[in-house]
Amino acid sequence: MKLSRPVSWFLLAFGVWSWFIWITFVKNLVKDGSGLAFDDAGDPTAYFWVHLALAVTSFLLGTAIGVIGLRGVRALRANAAAPADEKSAT
Repeated sequence: MKLSRPVSWFLLAFGVWSWFIWITFVKNLVKDGSGLAFDDAGDPTAYFWVHLALAVTSFLLGTAIGVIGLRGVRALRANAAAPADEKSAT
């Protein structure tokens, strides 16, 4: 399957954006002082574990989507750099 240039760049940007957003979220979750993420004894609550699971899932999906986008960008660049006679043979 071949991805277009805009789709490849979109997927790559989505992967980077996902990492940026969720890293920020996890940092804020760990520093939470409102009592949602940690109880009075300092132990993690269900809210913490659910949101940590969401963040880890988003890291994994963002990584997978970003890798697909990166592979698409690399394939487009390799295809553009290939000599014209090789392009017509494929």
